[in-house]
Amino acid sequence: MHLNEKRYPRHILLYMVLPLLLFISCQQDSSKTSKIQGVYGSPKPLWDKGLNLNNLGVNAIFVRSHSINHDMIDRAKSEGLKVFAEFATLNGKNYVQKHPEAWAINENGEKVEAATWFMGVCPTEPGFRQYRFNQLRDLLLKYDLDGVWMDYVHWHAQFEDPEPILPETCFCDHCLDQFSKDSGITIPDGTTSGKAQWILSNQDKSWRDWRCKVIYDWSYSMKNIIKSIKPEALLGLYHCPWNDQEFNGARRRILGLDYDMLKKTIDVFSPMVYHERMERSPDWVKENILWFSDRLDIKEDTYPKVWPIVQASDTSHEELETVLEGGLAGKSSGVMMFTASAIANDDKKTEVMKRIFTK
Repeated sequence: MHLNEKRYPRHILLYMVLPLLLFISCQQDSSKTSKIQGVYGSPKPLWDKGLNLNNLGVNAIFVRSHSINHDMIDRAKSEGLKVFAEFATLNGKNYVQKHPEAWAINENGEKVEAATWFMGVCPTEPGFRQYRFNQLRDLLLKYDLDGVWMDYVHWHAQFEDPEPILPETCFCDHCLDQFSKDSGITIPDGTTSGKAQWILSNQDKSWRDWRCKVIYDWSYSMKNIIKSIKPEALLGLYHCPWNDQEFNGARRRILGLDYDMLKKTIDVFSPMVYHERMERSPDWVKENILWFSDRLDIKEDTYPKVWPIVQASDTSHEELETVLEGGLAGKSSGVMMFTASAIANDDKKTEVMKRIFTK
């Protein structure tokens, strides 16, 4: 102790230190994220039945961006709910018909065909990128959101079916020029199909790595936009739940999803573990989330988080219970159901959700 320091009685020191200890304790508690118990889709079907979502244990809604309105947000906030917007990032449906320069091109030099229900877009086309980023800014400025969930974040493909559609893309001029510039690789002159075959035969690894970086750049750019407008809002990602080996590594190889890159920008990963749609067993959900928690090395009190989305539609209430509990396995700190209307239309499913969410 320095000579000029005062000596206080012990009980006075306690009163001086106690507020500081309480402050530190509160700061530590506030760093923890409470478990998210959500529904995907407009909550209106549940509200139309006279239900208060908070009484059902629901504390978050995930709604398509074009379905959100101020009345919905006001009511959700009055019930203590967080509101997250789903943002259809690389879905080019309707856009590519009006802007053919954004149409993805396959290895044969042809425009890709729409998948069963999904139409992708070229992720490097400048006009489309600006279009989507402007939409994101408008959404954040218009509504008080707790976060934005990127959806359809992959090169043109479709993964939710038992037999996925996995084309090789995109070999448009934008992509070929950008790949050559970013990688320093000179592509020989020739037809589009000839260039594509040369890349796949001679520069396959560099091509796959570059495609992953393109997808990562979307998450990086969107994260920066969110932080510039609403810094506290989260960036989430709905994504393919395949492990590193499934379909010959197609999650990274074809879709362009590299977890090690994406975890630098994504706050919350939401694996789309749709067991019924993918013809998996209900127990697969738990197996997947356990694997995914380890794969990302998820920590309890840090980001990124894992909040899976499980299938409530076209499944039984018994299976719903299994997949809901499976979605909360491992290091998961939240779960949501697809969809709110599927819960509202089945009293047994409503009971299952309430039992799990309020226990």
